[in-house]
Amino acid sequence: MIVRAAIAALSLVMLTAAIAVPPREQRGRAGADCRAPESGPAMRVTVTGLRDTRGSLLLELYPANDRDFLAADRDLIAAGRIFRRVIAAPPASGSVALCIRAPAPGTYALSVLHDRDRNGRFGFVSDGVGFSNNPRLGRAKPSAASVAIAIPAGVGSTRVIMNYRDGITFRPLERNQ
Repeated sequence: MIVRAAIAALSLVMLTAAIAVPPREQRGRAGADCRAPESGPAMRVTVTGLRDTRGSLLLELYPANDRDFLAADRDLIAAGRIFRRVIAAPPASGSVALCIRAPAPGTYALSVLHDRDRNGRFGFVSDGVGFSNNPRLGRAKPSAASVAIAIPAGVGSTRVIMNYRDGITFRPLERNQ
């Protein structure tokens, strides 16, 4: 009897957590987009080095720790951790300016995904990626410490250079440097 009650309680908790997580296209969107005029805390991100105009750009804000940085959005939201996402179309040419709001001033990690096939996931073969502080990328994801960036009480600014696959690693496109 006790085992059945425990299983029922666990099922209820899991169902509640599943209901609290919005559909993929809406995860992290609440409160993420900057307002006009934005007073902060927020970060304006100029994204350069885009390969083309296909797909969409996803600017994402994470806690600046290795456990949460680049963790699944569903898991972060279900655990009540910080996760924000801004979605935009790539520009016809040149760079694009995006802005993302933070829940409070502090240190966060930013990533930009050029989701060229619009499936909402990083595709090793076709998609591009960039991070705050523009760390050199290899075969593994960068550490949270290498991409940690301070978001002020107002509106800060930074530049992210996109990287695309080149053999077994990622690097910026030479023609966009």
